[in-house]
Order: sequence, then structure tokens, then C-alpha cells
Amino acid sequence: MTALADREWRLITDEVRDGPTQMALEEIAARTAIEDGVRTVRVYSWEPSTLSLGYRQEAETVDWEFCERNGIDVTRRQTGGGGIYHDRHADISYTIVAPADEVPGDLMDCYALFCEPILDAFERMGVDADFAGTEQSSIYKPSCYLRDINPAHDIVAPASDTTRARKISGNAQYRQRDVVIQHGSLSYDREPTRHVGAFDTELETETFTDRVTSIRQESGIDREEAVETLSAALGDWCDAANGGWRKGELEDARELAARKYGADAWIRNRQVPDAPER
Repeated sequence: MTALADREWRLITDEVRDGPTQMALEEIAARTAIEDGVRTVRVYSWEPSTLSLGYRQEAETVDWEFCERNGIDVTRRQTGGGGIYHDRHADISYTIVAPADEVPGDLMDCYALFCEPILDAFERMGVDADFAGTEQSSIYKPSCYLRDINPAHDIVAPASDTTRARKISGNAQYRQRDVVIQHGSLSYDREPTRHVGAFDTELETETFTDRVTSIRQESGIDREEAVETLSAALGDWCDAANGGWRKGELEDARELAARKYGADAWIRNRQVPDAPER
């Protein structure tokens, strides 16, 4: 438990939702933290399968025909980095939302604080994981799991064997309206054909499996247990009460998803249509 535990937090173990709605909910949680003083930690899954692009990633790096053929939606995150393939089985995602004045102003210190429950969750799952001990050069920058590995926020396993250590989790932050939002992806299982195929590249799937490992591969626990373990670690970290989205939050998230995160203008060009007048 951290010093953040003396504030009001809610833990949301969310139902599966489409990618644009998942991204919109982060903005809504940021507004709730500022306006109502309720901070959020949550664990969630994606359906349909979704490729989330990094903020500055070029749309030309996507194999749009492959995604359409395989039922993979595309959205764009607020955070930088490369694209990540998500689905309701191979990926487990989380979000932490807190006011900026309550957390370290230094980016690296904030990463260290917000990744505490993630590393704790891996330990509870029986996965030997930690921040990467050394940088690794990029193989393919448009893909989060194949770009350079940064010891500040990339987690590898098995951490005790540097010769075999491979990426198992990527984490990223952004600040919006005086709120810090961190989200990340934990690799529960590997989907190399879909992950590589979603990009406009001729890379072999072995390139992905040589660089990436998974919870299933490292510990063998089932996905439901992994989700429960991550939720418990996040909740214990900030002493969060079990909660859920308010009706108004969900309604606003759906509107924002349709206007921004599901719109071609944002996905392909980072353009945000004006919000309707209230």
C-alpha cells in the first residue's frame, strides 16, 4: 500500500468493450478525478480485437486490409510509442488515473510508483519479471513490442536471466487536465500472426516470439486468475474500493468514442472534431 491510499480510489474490473470506448473511458475517468475527487484503477479487455496506434504513429504503417479481413478494429491512443494488438484473450490491459499534484512530477519517478502494482502482480502470478536491465535496440518501431526496450517503463521476463529476458509488458503515461493517466498492456499469451500481420511489414512471426514472452508461457496460470491477480494488486496498492462506471460516465464515453476515438479523422490524422455544445 502506498501514501496514495489515504485518498478515494475505485477499482473497476471492467467488462469487455470496443477499443474506442476503452480509450474514451480514460478521458472520462480523468474528468471524474478532477471534478469529483475519485481516482481510478481498472483492468479491462478489448472486443472486437483492436490495434491501438501510438499518438504519433503514421497510419501508413497499418495493414488495413489485414485488419479488416481479420476483424481487427483500429484506434489511436493518447500515449506515444508503437501500435499494440489487443484482444480479449492474449492481452490484459490496465489504467491508473490520479491528479498530477498527488504524484511525483518527475516522469521516471512516476513510472516507478505506478508500476509498483504491476510488478507486484507479476510476482503474485509466479512470473520472474522486472524493469528491463538494459536497453535493447528497435527491431520495428511501429510495433510497441518490437521497438527499443526502455528500462524506465518496459518490463521483461525472466528478469533473473538477461540472456533469455523478453518483453512481457509495455507501459505509458500522459497528462491531461492536471491528471496523470498511465495505461499498459500485459502479455497473457502471444498472437504473433495477428500482431505482426496488423502492420504493413514483411517481418516473420518468429521475430515477435523471439522478442516477446507471456504470463501463460512463464507461469502457466489461466487468464481469469491472472486478471484477478492484477486487479487485487492494483486494489491493494491504493486501497481502492470495488466500484464501477456511473451511468453518466458511460454515456459520455460513448459520445467521445464516436466523435474521437472511433473516427477516421483521429485514427488516421490525429484530428479531433469539436465537441457539441451543451
